[in-house]
Amino acid sequence: MKSPNFGIFHIRKWFLQVEDNLAGETGAAADGAPLRKIVIAACIHNPYAGRYEQDLSAWIEGSPELGREFGRRIQEAAGPQKIESYGKAILVGLDGEYEHGNALLTNPAADPIRVALGGGKAWVPSTGKRGVPGTVLDIPLAYKDALYVRSHYDTVSASFNDAPNRDEVLVCWAFATRGRLNARLGGLKAADAKGLDGLV
Repeated sequence: MKSPNFGIFHIRKWFLQVEDNLAGETGAAADGAPLRKIVIAACIHNPYAGRYEQDLSAWIEGSPELGREFGRRIQEAAGPQKIESYGKAILVGLDGEYEHGNALLTNPAADPIRVALGGGKAWVPSTGKRGVPGTVLDIPLAYKDALYVRSHYDTVSASFNDAPNRDEVLVCWAFATRGRLNARLGGLKAADAKGLDGLV
């Protein structure tokens, strides 16, 4: 067992990935501000690795502190730019279960991030898998206040050169400052979203 160094967790390292998109894939200039995508990830020791554990409540109950730190870090990374989209994912080392990572993606962890973003009515799109260092993780994005805003359906890919080890979990949150560049598939516009029920 590794000694906790952040709440109940032992975090080996944090990752930050930032990309700024100024033009589309065919070279069309951005229709407005560039699209910034940000991925923040924590590499956490998995005390459940190598065994079945029925009760994962300790991780769920400890996850709000982790969520607050993700919230602080996204505010720092975004600076004055507002975040419009979010998504989350886990990458579990091979001695762990997918469920171990999911324990760190529930509402107790997500709610402090919503607070840091100034709200977020929509549920957070999520994915994950088991893997090794260098595994590519595709993290879905959606508008944070209304899921039916089609222009903000997007993906950001991330990989990590030395994580996760077999007994680690990578918890990842992804954020974007706007919808896709030159989105033109119709549907509800972000400017028209009511943000009441998380759908429209």
